[in-house]
Amino acid sequence: MKPTTTKHRIYTMSFARVYPLYIAKVEKKGRTKAEVDEIIRWLTGYTQKKLEAQIEKKTTFEDFFDQAPKMNPSRALITGVVCGVRIEEIEEPTMREIRYLDKLIDELAKGKAMEKILRT
Repeated sequence: MKPTTTKHRIYTMSFARVYPLYIAKVEKKGRTKAEVDEIIRWLTGYTQKKLEAQIEKKTTFEDFFDQAPKMNPSRALITGVVCGVRIEEIEEPTMREIRYLDKLIDELAKGKAMEKILRT
């Protein structure tokens, strides 16, 4: 019998389900939806219109990152710990992309300047 590898639950979760949580998290700290969208566009290469279309379609996290027009090469500069895991040590590519986004949202909520968040 072949061992089955089960995907992490987040992969099959709709991006649209988590997106409002990102916004709520940063708005509690005085940041904005526009800043969340800017971070997502920077990371994935989606235009605002295509980002909204992905949310509307309720695309899964896995497909959201698989279909991203152009992942930002500077995302490799995102380091640190998210959910107790060091980002640099995450081997699974999709999980690493998800954690990059989580880290950027955390930095926004912590009041970091956009220039620093966007690694410019």
